[in-house]
Amino acid sequence: MNTKAKQRAWKRAFESAKPDRDEPAPAPARRAPLIAPEGEQVFTVGTKSADERLDRFLGRAAAERSLALSRTRLKALIEAGEVRVDGAIVRDPSAKIAGGGTIRFAAPEAEDSPVAGEDIALAIVFEDEHLIVIDKPAGLVVHPAPGHAEGTLVNALIRHCGASLSGIGGVKRPGIVHRLDQDTSGLLVVAKTDAAHQGLADLFADHGRTGSLKRAYLALVWGGFDASVGKVDAPIGRHPRQREKMATVQEERGRHAVTYWRVEEALGPATLVSCELETGRTHQIRVHMAWIGHPLLGDSVYGAGFKTKAGLLGEGAKTALDALGRQALHAAALGFEHPITGEPLYFESRPPEDFARLVSALQKSVAA
Repeated sequence: MNTKAKQRAWKRAFESAKPDRDEPAPAPARRAPLIAPEGEQVFTVGTKSADERLDRFLGRAAAERSLALSRTRLKALIEAGEVRVDGAIVRDPSAKIAGGGTIRFAAPEAEDSPVAGEDIALAIVFEDEHLIVIDKPAGLVVHPAPGHAEGTLVNALIRHCGASLSGIGGVKRPGIVHRLDQDTSGLLVVAKTDAAHQGLADLFADHGRTGSLKRAYLALVWGGFDASVGKVDAPIGRHPRQREKMATVQEERGRHAVTYWRVEEALGPATLVSCELETGRTHQIRVHMAWIGHPLLGDSVYGAGFKTKAGLLGEGAKTALDALGRQALHAAALGFEHPITGEPLYFESRPPEDFARLVSALQKSVAA
């Protein structure tokens, strides 16, 4: 797809996003491209900044220069003794600075990651020197964790990207700015540089409310809908008794969460819906759809009470659901403004074979 075609697709995607907004979405805001710091950085403290914390001053000053240095990274540099104030090393991020002072530092070379690279096949949708977009298969864990120390997307990316990883937070590793559950398939963007990582992190923190981010998911859920579009606005937090699960909770116990849904196709006892996220909480779509009485097909965590619903399916759909063996959720579209070049990017992913077979079987059951 050429640049003009990408721009047209990107524009159409944003015009159709978030189907049940109370107000029209603001136009995506243009962001200044971030640049990686090179060599020694020198800052002069103005009188208005006197008595400001060192880390806060550097965070603001770096942002004014569009440097790819997060507050977390700057704090780590201070604590590592890399920052000098008027020639003296200062290791306390909360140290107050004096007006007229001079602050100097140089970010050291990135260290090798302690995570080993592994030769794992990747479906690469887009890649340049700054970032990579992957079409993740169901079953692939994104990041190493207890019980999944190997065989993850991060292991695969360290092997694939090699020397092109210039360092995220001082370590040569891929920058994960959002995740998909192990059993969710679809599109995922990963940063290869600090500059791209900070730019993408800002976009995902905003969740497309004022920026250019667009994420769309396809889900197969139980039951039918009276309306064609809707909005779920319910805080999400840890389940009060089953701590491995998330749940809708009272506002003071959870985090603000909003999901927009749209009916794509009625399929008898099930419905194909598309979902847009205004926030990005853990298991958000699965929790919200279950909360309104429409858990995802195959979701053993949030749809366990709907197992008997499978009896309403035709034999072909039952077989396809058993073969799926996971929640029917796919990250189908991803759009954003490139954090370095400013180019609008938009990608789509067709559901994997097992998901598509289940949709086809449900369609045949309805037609029978």
